[in-house]
Amino acid sequence: MPKLNTSVKDMVATARARIEEVETPDAIAMVGDPNVVIVDLRDVRERQRTGFIPGSFHCPRGMLEFWVDPQSPYYKDVFGQDKRFVFHCASGWRSALSVALLQDMGFDAAHLKEGFSTWEKQGGPVEHAAPKNG
Repeated sequence: MPKLNTSVKDMVATARARIEEVETPDAIAMVGDPNVVIVDLRDVRERQRTGFIPGSFHCPRGMLEFWVDPQSPYYKDVFGQDKRFVFHCASGWRSALSVALLQDMGFDAAHLKEGFSTWEKQGGPVEHAAPKNG
């Protein structure tokens, strides 16, 4: 087993200490708010399996920096809007690291503290993609 200098758990704790965390009930109240963009960082298979927050924008974690940076050939206009951005993943670990990185880039964002894992249990709406024929 490799000896790491820093564990993922420690990295997440460090990130959480310096970013804005949004509690699930507060994020549920943001659904449908035209001034908020909820960004889903989960893998497409996670979204297909468990559903997603209605109106959320899907940005795979591996493309985040490239889609946010206006100098990147992969830039997405959604990130140029003057809105509040709340990122989420399944448990809040990937989104915490992502938002800390975005802050380092100069992009203002928050993350859903508990992730999607407790979203539905706390009354959050969930949408499911229509099954693909074929």
